[in-house]
Amino acid sequence: MKMFTTIAALIISVTPLLSAADKPNVVIIYGDDVGWGDLGCYGAKKIPTPHLDKLAGEGLRFTDGHCSAATCTPSRFSMLTGIHGFRHGVRILAPNAPMTIKPGTLTLPQLFKNAGYTTAVIGKWHLGIGDGNTPVDWNGDVKPGPLEIGFDYSFLLPSTNDRVPCVYLENHRVVGLDPNDPLYVSKTKPEGFKGTVYPDGRKDRSAMTYYQSTHGHNHSIINGIGRIGTMWGGKSALWNDETMADEFAKQARKYISARKGKKEPFFLFWSAADIHVPRAPHPRFKGKSELSYRGDAMVQLDWCAGEITKALEENGLSKNTIVIFSSDNGPVYDDGYDDGTTVKTSTQEMDRGHDGSGPWRGGKYQIYEGGTRVPLIIRWPGKIKPGTSPATVSQIDFLASFATMLGSPLKPDQAIDSRNNLNALLGKDAQGTRILVEEAKGIAIRDGEWKYIPAGTGKKKKMAGQLYNLKTDPGEQDNVISKHPKRAQAMQKILTAKIKSDKGVRAALSE
Repeated sequence: MKMFTTIAALIISVTPLLSAADKPNVVIIYGDDVGWGDLGCYGAKKIPTPHLDKLAGEGLRFTDGHCSAATCTPSRFSMLTGIHGFRHGVRILAPNAPMTIKPGTLTLPQLFKNAGYTTAVIGKWHLGIGDGNTPVDWNGDVKPGPLEIGFDYSFLLPSTNDRVPCVYLENHRVVGLDPNDPLYVSKTKPEGFKGTVYPDGRKDRSAMTYYQSTHGHNHSIINGIGRIGTMWGGKSALWNDETMADEFAKQARKYISARKGKKEPFFLFWSAADIHVPRAPHPRFKGKSELSYRGDAMVQLDWCAGEITKALEENGLSKNTIVIFSSDNGPVYDDGYDDGTTVKTSTQEMDRGHDGSGPWRGGKYQIYEGGTRVPLIIRWPGKIKPGTSPATVSQIDFLASFATMLGSPLKPDQAIDSRNNLNALLGKDAQGTRILVEEAKGIAIRDGEWKYIPAGTGKKKKMAGQLYNLKTDPGEQDNVISKHPKRAQAMQKILTAKIKSDKGVRAALSE
């Protein structure tokens, strides 16, 4: 009888929630450096975001939604793999960094592909290209990349828009590359090279005609903007910063239109460059916010979201498509360019009176809530009841949650940090996850309303341990660790167990 009960439970646990015909398409619209307070539906007053506000009105808006890390690469890594970036030393990548996700790893696109979906990624990548054993051949087949980890199609900016190479990569090839002006990414000029040489911002700041760099973004100057890293050649393939959003929106519309009438469902990861630096919104968006380039770039991102949702509607795909909007980390203002965004107050950097973190402390790079608490909106017409959810949810749980929805059980060594939070994502659970890890330069842990930040080294001095009650102190201003030392000790134990593996957390919680 015991064996029968166990087998029956196993069968129930892996039974698909959906028939093959009912499997929804899934589109993730991923903003870059978009903070909790950068959308109108989250309280922004100076940035009009009508398309995203409409999406929120038709879907579920989370007030405690998180990416896993306060910086780009580890956040994207964990969303696609269900594994925390710190386990593999994943940090913000250099322009020539190899793939952080190794082929053979179960990823979100591979999960969907295994379930009969066709998969695509369009936009920013910044997860590395190549195997790290040999230099990437930008003039030949550029791989391994997205196609080797579960995507059927990719159209990318290979790194990020403030880094070289400043070209688009479609599947394995650079778009529009002239073989007579080959492309190289290297600190030194290739031997015998006779192609295009770009100005070096360290030697000639006058070449930065779009706006000046403020720190570090001053190597190759492309389109009048300084970049991190040095590239040679490839002039015919250069992107235009001001039309980049248009290009990504066009590629999304093209991909979605091609799915009309197809039997197999699709998964699209659409990854914006906005509102990451260098902010270069198309001229038609300039002045559309009450702010500077950052606000206008957010208006541009909102327009892109509208183009994607319109494409779904025009092709009769909206009804059975899950659309998710979120961001890879919290906001940042001056992040390498003097674009007129930052206004410094006595206590913090702000964007001309607009605080992209909303009521939360901190932003990009920081361990406080503003670093990882980001907008999260999910729409699935007829399946998810519109409204607002206080549930604590994280992007790292997408993989296990979708695995549950698709009836695709995970192996013990797959997506080891991802947990099934499907009911919360569908609006059927207002609590969500109890234990949440937040990563920046250090690692913090949430246990319900409590947040614990271990002692560590700050920029100038040794930082003491911190404990906050987010229910009474959402701005993390009142460190109560001296008043609740036992709680801090218990949370340190849970965090230690989590860092070693996820297996010890349940035991730590039960003590």
